[in-house]
Amino acid sequence: MQLIPQSTETDAYLVVDDVIDHDHPLVSETADALWGATGGAYSYAKVAFEFVRDAIPHSADSGDPRVSWRASDVLRTRNGICYAKSHALVALLRARGIQAGLCYQRLTDDDGSNPVVHGLIALRLPGSAHWARQDPRGNKPGVDARFSLADEQLAFPVRPELGEVDYPELYATPHPAALEALRDSADLPALRRNLPAEIGKFPVG
Repeated sequence: MQLIPQSTETDAYLVVDDVIDHDHPLVSETADALWGATGGAYSYAKVAFEFVRDAIPHSADSGDPRVSWRASDVLRTRNGICYAKSHALVALLRARGIQAGLCYQRLTDDDGSNPVVHGLIALRLPGSAHWARQDPRGNKPGVDARFSLADEQLAFPVRPELGEVDYPELYATPHPAALEALRDSADLPALRRNLPAEIGKFPVG
């Protein structure tokens, strides 16, 4: 898929902020530990993806009622929905100088009802011109997302006939609709009620 970066500044996809807080000691320590088991940027990106996908359960699967949104909190609690897990993976990638951003899909039930926005990431390895989407949501029966820089293997390939959408925008910071849902929810049941059904564009520098 051809992604459209929403920032004209390539460094925007390496920035530290309140959500993607890769200057936090826990993020740095986790990145250092993962880097020590790899041999370069590609291997690190794959290991970081698999760590977030497999070692941090998706709260909808685990039933954990806590809502995390800051990358360091996701790593600390080992818990989060797709948006939060994406924040953690982007932080780990940026901590090692790998450009990474956030992207989204609009998904539905099998009959096209109950639309909801799903979050994932895209990365670009040093020296590459290609952004590659990855989905660290977490696998389960019927979901088999894997790391790939060529043919995407996402958790949820979209079904346009049901009104599902791959949003092409690549954001350097979380979309406000996704972030507000996380910040405004005291627990998982509240978050389920607050999840956006769609997102619009918003200006980024």
